[in-house]
Amino acid sequence: MLALRPRPRWHDDSWVTPRPAPRPRRRAWLVDVLWLATVAILSAIWCLSASSQLSAVFDEPIYLEEGLQRWRSGSTAGLMKLGTMPLPVDAQTLPLYLWEQWRGYPLDLVTEFTPALHWARVATLGFWWILLGYTWVSARALGGRWAGRLAVAALACDPNFLAHATLATTDIAVTACLLALFYHYWRGRDRSWQTRIGWPAFWFGASILAKASGLVFGVLGLGVIEIARLWRQQQLQGTGHWLPTPAQLKQPVLDLWQIGILGMGMVFLYCWSDWAPLPSLVQWATSLPAGEMRTVALWVGEHLCIFSNAGVGLVRQVSHNLRGHGVYILGVTHPRAVWYYFPVLLTMKATLLFLVAPIAILVVGWKRLRKDHWLSNWPLLTALGLLLFTPLCRVQIGIRFMLPLLCLATIGLAVGWVQTIQGSPLRSRRRMMFGATVLAVLLVALGTLHNWPHALCHINPLWGGREAGYRLVSDSNYDWGQGLKELAEWQQQAGRGTVDVWYFGKDPSVNEPPLRSLPLHTLGFANADAVGACVQGRCLAVSMSLVHGGIGLRDPAIQHVQAFLSREQPIARTTTFLIYDFRTPVPSRQH
Repeated sequence: MLALRPRPRWHDDSWVTPRPAPRPRRRAWLVDVLWLATVAILSAIWCLSASSQLSAVFDEPIYLEEGLQRWRSGSTAGLMKLGTMPLPVDAQTLPLYLWEQWRGYPLDLVTEFTPALHWARVATLGFWWILLGYTWVSARALGGRWAGRLAVAALACDPNFLAHATLATTDIAVTACLLALFYHYWRGRDRSWQTRIGWPAFWFGASILAKASGLVFGVLGLGVIEIARLWRQQQLQGTGHWLPTPAQLKQPVLDLWQIGILGMGMVFLYCWSDWAPLPSLVQWATSLPAGEMRTVALWVGEHLCIFSNAGVGLVRQVSHNLRGHGVYILGVTHPRAVWYYFPVLLTMKATLLFLVAPIAILVVGWKRLRKDHWLSNWPLLTALGLLLFTPLCRVQIGIRFMLPLLCLATIGLAVGWVQTIQGSPLRSRRRMMFGATVLAVLLVALGTLHNWPHALCHINPLWGGREAGYRLVSDSNYDWGQGLKELAEWQQQAGRGTVDVWYFGKDPSVNEPPLRSLPLHTLGFANADAVGACVQGRCLAVSMSLVHGGIGLRDPAIQHVQAFLSREQPIARTTTFLIYDFRTPVPSRQH
């Protein structure tokens, strides 16, 4: 009898019991890390090189001044008075304070403003890299490796994000902190207390410390994520109910309450207090008519020594939003906020890739994407929630206030598009869609290179591009005061001598030859003809936002200057300045 051969090892029965999914390959992780590092480094190079070409925007000088004062005194009173939360300003001015301590005497923010601004802007890259990192992990957790790669590439090529990552301001910081908050809250719902409550509470506090709007956007975003999660649970369980039961709501409400309490506690501890009375409260009490109420209010005002604290800054921002101010959109100035400002602005400032992506997903992949995909795509749902909230945002002076919305939508659309590609049954179609995606990202990257260093002025081609943008929007959407260096270069090339500058900004270099500040709005003109007499014999450069914008809506002095300039023809322009030559009499000026 022939001996039976032993069964080959590949004939075992282990296939009957499914093996656990293999861990991600080390090579794939290496590719992802290299991709993220490359994007972070290239975007940082773009930001640093653009920063050297831009003067300070309107907010930066006061941030540097108050930030240094904060480090010197330990008090946040100056920032709280402005309604500016301290975290990004502290990070940006820390290198300057260490520089002061190393050399032994304080910085002069007039003669040493340019190097101080450079190092403050470098510090913003820390928040930018945090934002890129959480963009990658958020998209990767939802849509896989390619979703993470696509999302981080699209975000790093977006001129709106690059423009603000170049500046020493607060908008990139709050966007990074909000994204980290939403990711940790979504990721930790069924985990330990530290993951479920601790990390979200930390990032909630950091979001508020970055910008007061982090409080509102944070609460709104957490609410949307929790509602979507509970709704998805209802659908998976097949209960047929749309709304969660009270028992299902109990734990989320307790968790959100803990996150809110701990986050706000972190904010008040970080800002601390000068343990002094609030001058405005004492002044209000003094203005009351004589009587018992005035006596009580004055005693409280003089003895309630808990100020200045984080509450002062938050109240300042809330009151600012309630008051609002003039709005300039589509070339029209409005005395008050308009409900359509941010939706229309998004169509102007967003890239074409961002605008085309949702249409492509709906046309190509609507039938293939399951309801579960939509309910689990928390970045996209949160972005929609913020979009519905925008009519209540009355501080309408820039797309920068909606960077969290843009970031979340970019992640959500990247996830949705990758799921659409993966859901396509034909391999040839998947390859074609992948190639179109690569081409689209490359085109956005080329457009961003073309916008260098003026990404702040970005307007997409559907609205005429950057050249025509100043007739549609103003302020931080176009001219935020960043164009002094370009104006000085124009003067050197044109050889026009000294250029007088009516300027929307506070950079001290406006008084460095060949430039000279001419604050026309402070000269008290009675009419437009008086403006003409003042500027005769001068070469005058005027900020776009002072000619086309809502800044002079309630200021007659600015209105007289605008009326005069509307009758004149500029001889040239830079990106953010209109230039007029009044040194030779011209018959057209004989009004």
